[in-house]
Amino acid sequence: MTAATPDPSQPAVPYGTPEAPRIAVRGEARLEVDPEIARIGITVAARGRDRRSALDDLTRRNAGILDLVKSYGDAVERLETGAFSITPELTKHGRGERVRTYHGSVRVTAELTDFTALGELTTRLADRELTRVDGPWWALRPDSPAHREARKKAVHEAVQRAREYAEALGTSLSALVELADIGAEAAPPAYPQTPGRMRSAAFAGAAEDTPAPLDLEPQRQRVHAQINARFTMVPPQL
Repeated sequence: MTAATPDPSQPAVPYGTPEAPRIAVRGEARLEVDPEIARIGITVAARGRDRRSALDDLTRRNAGILDLVKSYGDAVERLETGAFSITPELTKHGRGERVRTYHGSVRVTAELTDFTALGELTTRLADRELTRVDGPWWALRPDSPAHREARKKAVHEAVQRAREYAEALGTSLSALVELADIGAEAAPPAYPQTPGRMRSAAFAGAAEDTPAPLDLEPQRQRVHAQINARFTMVPPQL
C-alpha cells in the first residue's frame, strides 16, 4: 500500500471544516514603561612623548575611573572594560618612521540601576582629565515583567478579537487550535542596539570645584508583543 501523494493545490494552512470552522486572528500589545537600567560609555585617554609615559598616564587615569565608579556600590550593576589601545603617531614630515607621540585609550561600560546616582556619577566622570562620557542608553532587563505583561495583553486581545468575530456570526468559540509568536518558526533576529538619548562630553582637564549633578530624565521604553492565534468555533447558522 502506497502513501497518498500530497495535493499541491491544497493550502499549507488548514482552514477547518464546516463542522469545525476556524478563526485566525492576530493579537498585539504596545506598552510604555519606565526604564530599569541605564548604560554609559566612558573613554579615558592619554598622550605622551614615549610609549611608557603614555601607558603610565593611561593606567593611572583608568584606575581612578574604576575606583570612582565602584564607589557607588549597589547602584552599579555591571562594570566592564571593552577596548584598550596604544597608538603611535608618526611625524608628517621628514624621512623614516619617526614617532611624534603616542595616544592611548581605554573604553569602559557601566550599567546603573539608581538614576539619581547616575546623574552625579556622569558629571563627576566628565569632569575628569581627558575623559569622555557617552550616554545614557536607557533599557529594560531581558526578564523585565513589562515583557510578560505585553505578551499577556496580546493574548487577551487575540481572544477578544476572535470572540467578536464569532459573535458577529451568531456563535461562539469552542477551542484554541494554535498560539504562536509572530516569526516563531524563523531564525531569531540579532539583538538590536539599546535605544536611548545620547549625551556626550569631553574635557581637557578637571575643574577646580565639583560641578552640580546633571539632571537626567529617564526615557520611557516601548514594549511590543504580537501573536497569531487560531480557534475553532461552533458552526454558525448562516
